[in-house]
Amino acid sequence: MKYMLLMTFDEATQADYVPNEDDMNAMGAFNQELIAQGKLLAGEGLRESALGARVDYDGDDRTVTDGPFTEAKELVAGFWIIDADDKAEAVEWARRVPLKSGRVEVRRVVDLADFPQDNEFVQQEKDWRAEHGESRTA
Repeated sequence: MKYMLLMTFDEATQADYVPNEDDMNAMGAFNQELIAQGKLLAGEGLRESALGARVDYDGDDRTVTDGPFTEAKELVAGFWIIDADDKAEAVEWARRVPLKSGRVEVRRVVDLADFPQDNEFVQQEKDWRAEHGESRTA
């Protein structure tokens, strides 16, 4: 199963955060352990919200708001997508993230098997994945 580990900070922490060499080495070692165990599928840090935008939806209307998002209590600062046997394993990896502050949220990624298999769009997705060499179902 795929799980996403979402690292969050508040806006002030995110804007002021510059990792020192020890922090970078600790995170690099954590990422290397995920790789060595065959667990890491993807992972990236995100730039501060001041450089981003939000799109809000209200029916057919779309409103774009440029960052920063100071009204937000938490902002996603980075993520990992890992392959874990179950939620307990994903949580254990999240517990090992070398943060001194912030939060890591653990969420299971939706799998194609979670949807009705006779749906035409599920079948199109399976066909697309097979055509593009993704053997996983999600």
